[in-house]
Amino acid sequence: MIKVVFVEDNDDIRDIARLSFDLSGIFEVQEFSSGAECLAQSSGLAPDIFLLDVMMPGMSGPDLLVALRAIDRFSSVPVVFLTARANQDELADLYSLGVSDVITKPFDPRSLCERVETAARGAFVREK
Repeated sequence: MIKVVFVEDNDDIRDIARLSFDLSGIFEVQEFSSGAECLAQSSGLAPDIFLLDVMMPGMSGPDLLVALRAIDRFSSVPVVFLTARANQDELADLYSLGVSDVITKPFDPRSLCERVETAARGAFVREK
């Protein structure tokens, strides 16, 4: 199983992603509705990949990424961003943070799992 920590403030987006992940059968997902909630629970997390919304109240996805990278055991965990902003400059800024992928919203639920799996593959060997 690929362990995903998914941080997204929008309930509808979380529902769509959860359905996609559940149908795939290869993901174990821990969901959080804010960066602060994720950080508060970070001592109990052991993800293979982070899936982070970019625009969240309180703490943005990029801010959360910086905070997670400061935690030694998360420093090399792959990250995929979800964003509603898709212009080239904004995407370039997000990729410059060292993320594996940026998925624009609205996303195709079928390709979400493929892209998260592809991003996780470099640091994760799927169990047989």
